[in-house]
Amino acid sequence: MSYIVISLRVIGHLSQGEDSVVGTLGHRTLKDRVVVVTGASRGIGAAIAVRAAADGAAVALLAKTQTPNPKIAGTLSETAEAVKEAGGQALPVVCDVRDAAAVVSAIDTVVEAFGGIDVVVNNAGALDLRPTPTLLPKNLRRLLEVNVEGPFAVVQAALPHLRRSDNAHVVNVSPPLSLNPGWLAPHVGHTVGKYAESLLTLGWAEEFASVPIAVNSLWPATTIASTGMLVALGEAAVRAQARSPQIMADATHALVTRPAAA
Repeated sequence: MSYIVISLRVIGHLSQGEDSVVGTLGHRTLKDRVVVVTGASRGIGAAIAVRAAADGAAVALLAKTQTPNPKIAGTLSETAEAVKEAGGQALPVVCDVRDAAAVVSAIDTVVEAFGGIDVVVNNAGALDLRPTPTLLPKNLRRLLEVNVEGPFAVVQAALPHLRRSDNAHVVNVSPPLSLNPGWLAPHVGHTVGKYAESLLTLGWAEEFASVPIAVNSLWPATTIASTGMLVALGEAAVRAQARSPQIMADATHALVTRPAAA
């Protein structure tokens, strides 16, 4: 198993058995930490939430809607039940990250329930692989609103609480930056949005280094059966070639249980 980790200072590969600096947590656990996961109703977000819960974390689950998607299994309520079954506390919150006021309200709800925030995982994302001739302006706007404005709003709202954590982490699900035109040309609108999210990672890693708040991006080295991929390409096609979202959950856990100052 491998996954790519990018931050201002690190571009590399971690393995599941990698040793880690122990730091303030004593050992690699999220027990009693407060973790906020966006896009938590299914797929990668749900897997990350359940992995945190297995340590005994309090997990705030943010998702756009409680309504089931007819194309793919999974709801916010189902993720909340899975979190509880894994041993964590669950707080499901309906929140569209495109709405900055709703994000502020959601973060206030989390802090009122759990007392603070230690980890933010910006997993909510929009996927649209259409090329320039067929990508409508409204769809480009959606890509930028979800993939850029959303993470910005969540981190901005959570920042005062992350500053008070003794081991604060932000994780964006976004790719390594490459100026190779081959990565951009097939679906330039989508890639520009995800690259912008990675630029947030680079900027925040430096901006918050002195706090310290660790800021990293995770992106899989292989195809993952994410919600976006399942909706875009169909469940049968994706399941035939993709790996489990658990890979991303394990990767996130490895990152956010490291000392923020490492």
